Amino acid sequence: MTESPRIDPQPRDQPMDSKKVRHVAWFNAVLPINIALGPVGTLIQLYILNLHGTVIDVGLAITLCNAVSIPAAIVWGFVTDRFHKRRPIIIASYLVTAGILISFIFAKAVYGVSFLYALLSFATAASATPLNLLIMETEPKQKWATAFASFSMISSIGQTVGLLLSMAWSFFLPLDYLVVPLAILSVLSAGLSVLMIKEPSIIFERQIITMNKPSFFQRLQTVPYLFLRIPRLNDFRRVFRTLKYDLTRQISLLYFSIFAFYLASGIFNTSIVPSLQANHVSSLLIFLVSTVGMLVQIISFRYAGPYSEKKSPVNAAIWSLALRAAGYGLLGASVYLLPGIWFLAPVLILYPLAAGLAFSIYYTASTMMVFNTLADRNQGSSLGVFSALVGIATMAGSLISGFTSFYLGFYTTFIIAAICLIFSAWLTSTLTHHQQHAKPISSE
Repeated sequence: MTESPRIDPQPRDQPMDSKKVRHVAWFNAVLPINIALGPVGTLIQLYILNLHGTVIDVGLAITLCNAVSIPAAIVWGFVTDRFHKRRPIIIASYLVTAGILISFIFAKAVYGVSFLYALLSFATAASATPLNLLIMETEPKQKWATAFASFSMISSIGQTVGLLLSMAWSFFLPLDYLVVPLAILSVLSAGLSVLMIKEPSIIFERQIITMNKPSFFQRLQTVPYLFLRIPRLNDFRRVFRTLKYDLTRQISLLYFSIFAFYLASGIFNTSIVPSLQANHVSSLLIFLVSTVGMLVQIISFRYAGPYSEKKSPVNAAIWSLALRAAGYGLLGASVYLLPGIWFLAPVLILYPLAAGLAFSIYYTASTMMVFNTLADRNQGSSLGVFSALVGIATMAGSLISGFTSFYLGFYTTFIIAAICLIFSAWLTSTLTHHQQHAKPISSE
């Protein structure tokens, strides 16, 4: 649905600056590709279900997609460092994306759709780091925050338009061929990139992304993994052995709480589309749910930053986790008590609150906390551990979700997700001294 990084199986969340934003001309090149990718997470799940796949098949497809996203982030990060070229990587990503989207027309089996979804995840990850670096390389430092806000706004608008396009298409035309206009939009972005993106005169290394909060937020939002180097077993030991000591255990508790959050997200987001279809909700209305969730996210992200800073990231995270847990729990009760089309009513109310408002606040608050814990000496290893934990949690959640929904029912799945969020909120509540003990990487 609307929380998918990236082409995440759960669509994306875009923080935006509350001030008036401006953008450079080449930002327009990314609008068509975001329109194309906006509905992909929901569309793939509907494809699988229309091919008589089960929620287990959906869970396995999303698990494979998430599994590919991790090495994709590593590979494309190193490719960006090695070749120091932005435009060719971005253009290639968009063209390959178009080719894969067209290929879905010929996929007549569940395993074929799942394989293409994984390839799509790998292809779309290629442009994330070059785009972030390109913003920093083409804009003066004092305008980075505004530029990233503008870039996020364009991405959000694109994804919302894509969902609206999907609603209209599913009403008038067969869903199987929706990938055709999406592929054309991807090619359009590639063409605009050829015309509008110029190679920068100054080249930055990826590490600079971690030195600036807007770039850090945007990069994790696009693909929720950032590997400056591949984490080793000793890196995990270094992070988690701090649990032994009161003064340093805050980072370990923060990472555990984020793990529980993404585990819950994987569990819930994998089953929400199948639960709607199982209750005979049409494709048009399923896309409507995604669209409403995306619109609430866009509005919420506009205020999430100032709110988190005023309330403190820890308190904001706890509040958002409680709201999200309540939304998941009530949806679990609703899918049990309100079978059929009546289930749509609570979904249209509770899903935007959980996936829109609560997510935007938690994402902002938790990313602030992670940003503030990155010490200069261990940036690479700490980010590697963080990214690996997010990937493992999301994969595990997707895998668990398919089987629990199939054998125990959707209500059980949603309640389990709510329990994971309650556990995450409890862990977050222990971070009372987080900001005192966190060491920022640098001043902005």
